[in-house]
Amino acid sequence: MINRFPAIDVQGALRLTRQGRLKDAVAALRGKNAGMPVVPAPAEAIAQFVHDAARLFKTPQPAQPEVLRPAPGGSRFETGSFTNAAGTRNYKIFVPGSYLGQPMPLLVMLHGCTQSPDDFAAGTGMNDLAEEQGFLVAYPEQARAANISKCWNWFNAGNQRRDQGEASLIAGITRQIMRDFAVLPGRVFVAGLSAGGAAAAIMGSAYPELYAGIGVHSGLACGAASDMGSGLAAMKQGATAVPGEPGKTVPTIVFHGDRDKTVNIANAEQVIAQSRGKAALRSAVIEGEAAGRRYTRTVFSAKPGQALLEEWVLHDAGHAWSGGKAAGSFTDPHGPDASREMLRFFFQLPD
Repeated sequence: MINRFPAIDVQGALRLTRQGRLKDAVAALRGKNAGMPVVPAPAEAIAQFVHDAARLFKTPQPAQPEVLRPAPGGSRFETGSFTNAAGTRNYKIFVPGSYLGQPMPLLVMLHGCTQSPDDFAAGTGMNDLAEEQGFLVAYPEQARAANISKCWNWFNAGNQRRDQGEASLIAGITRQIMRDFAVLPGRVFVAGLSAGGAAAAIMGSAYPELYAGIGVHSGLACGAASDMGSGLAAMKQGATAVPGEPGKTVPTIVFHGDRDKTVNIANAEQVIAQSRGKAALRSAVIEGEAAGRRYTRTVFSAKPGQALLEEWVLHDAGHAWSGGKAAGSFTDPHGPDASREMLRFFFQLPD
């Protein structure tokens, strides 16, 4: 073997690896020996190490890691894909470093128009919260071929029904992740922004046994439209009528800015009304302020201390994720942290 990187003790790392001293081998790769300065090994040096190690131990060179295969020792943000009769959609899955195969909650996050899983994750900060609180996060990705602006086609009646269209793809991704990972029973949630918020409302309506709660930020109710024309009208002024299911309550938390010029705030009330159904719930109104933004929070509950619905009206706020990070698009640093509040709401729901 020829070491093409004399500043990096590749052969020493191989020798230490053979002896089972993996931590020392890593230190050798970083230049942490013989008084050498600590510097990261270049990618080429690491590639040489892997190649030569494979030859030494007479094992094939490792292929790319298999998507979604859990392994302890650090968080991962990986790509997966799901296909059914409605088509194919890619997704990303965040696995916190604390995941060692034990059951965890799962949150499915549906991005808005023009966004991507990476953009949405950065803007909401949800991966950081998953690492902090211990849960899995999935980000289904809308295909540009399905919508040029990468919007979920929530306004299309064919995507609003169980086991059809985009609803079946999102549910399929959710179930595939539940097969690939240990997920706590009854602790699967779905949330989204704008078109993704409308898609989340659809998922809660179409798959109540799959999702224990939904989060709708700046979105619309399921069935608020049946085509693009009625969709644009609903975004501008609210839906003419929204279907509901009497006696059935879908646990839901809603955030909406009262200066939203993209999706009228009338839609927030319609999401709450649809999720409430005909249930008799007591309500409490809380006025507050967070990070320079005033809000009105209405909590609906069947018993004290157990909220089933929450509506957050964000005063003077536009079409953006409340309390979001500048690293992502359509975010507003002012106001309550919608990500944390959604998690609080979801995790307080009964199993």
